[in-house]
Amino acid sequence: MVFGLGRKSRNQHADDGDDVGVVDGAEVDDSDGDGLVDGTGDGSEADGVRAQEPSDPSDVAYERSVHGPFDVDEISGRDGYVDLGALLITPHEGLQLRLEVEERTQRVIAVTLDLKASSLQLQAFAAPRSEGLWDEIREQIGLSVASQGGTVEELDGTFGAEVLAKLPAQAADGSRGYRVARFIGVDGPRWFLRGVLGGEAAMDRDAAAELEKLFRAVVVVRGESPLPPRELLALRLPKDAVADESGHVPADHPAEGQAYEPFRRGPEITQIG
Repeated sequence: MVFGLGRKSRNQHADDGDDVGVVDGAEVDDSDGDGLVDGTGDGSEADGVRAQEPSDPSDVAYERSVHGPFDVDEISGRDGYVDLGALLITPHEGLQLRLEVEERTQRVIAVTLDLKASSLQLQAFAAPRSEGLWDEIREQIGLSVASQGGTVEELDGTFGAEVLAKLPAQAADGSRGYRVARFIGVDGPRWFLRGVLGGEAAMDRDAAAELEKLFRAVVVVRGESPLPPRELLALRLPKDAVADESGHVPADHPAEGQAYEPFRRGPEITQIG
C-alpha cells in the first residue's frame, strides 16, 4: 500500500459548495482525467452510470449495522486497520491512500482511496443524535451542481439513495465534456460518512465494486467530544509517521500483517474550471 500527501486551499465543511471544483464540500477528484467524458450525450443515466440493483453480496436489503460502514463500538478491535484518526481503513492489495491537507491549517481534511482507474474520497462529519444528514445534503449537492451548470440524478444504489453529478469540464485538447462523480452517504450513530466515487467507478458499477466493498468496511471513530452537526471529524497521519520535505516517510509501524511502502506525495486534487 502507498500513502500520498495532497494539498487543498479551501476549508472543508459539509455544506460548502460554492467553488466550481467543489460539490457540497467534496472536490471532484479526477487528477488523471478518467471521469471526463465527451459532451455528446443528453446527461441521462445511460450516458454514464449503468443502472443495476444494489451490489451487496448478501443480496438482501441494506442495513448499515450489518453491512457497514461501522461505528467503532461495533467492531472487536482496531488491529489490521490503517488508523487515520476518525476513520479506520481496511488494507487492500493495490490500494493507494492520499491524505488531503488543507494548506491554511495543515490539517488532514479527507482521505482518497485510489484503486486501479478509480478513486473514492472519504470524509466523516458529526451528526445529530436524533436525525441523519444525508437527505438534506443530497438536496444541497443538487443545488450546488446546478449553480455550476451541471446536472444531478438521484439513483437507488448499494447504500440506498445516491447522487450522480455531472459537471461541465474541458479536456486537455480543448473539447467540452463533463466530469462525473457519484456521491454516496451513510448516516451512523452521531456521524455521517460521505464518499465521492471518481474515475471509472463513477460511470461503471462493476468498476466500483471493490471500492464499494472498502466503503462498507470503513470504521468511523466519532469520539465523545461535543461537536456541532456537519463539523468535519479529525483525520491524521498514521501514528509515528513523519513526512520529510519531499513528502516521504518510512512506514515502521504497519497494521498487523501488512507491510507498507514509504509515503510519497500524491497528485493534487484537480479543480474543474
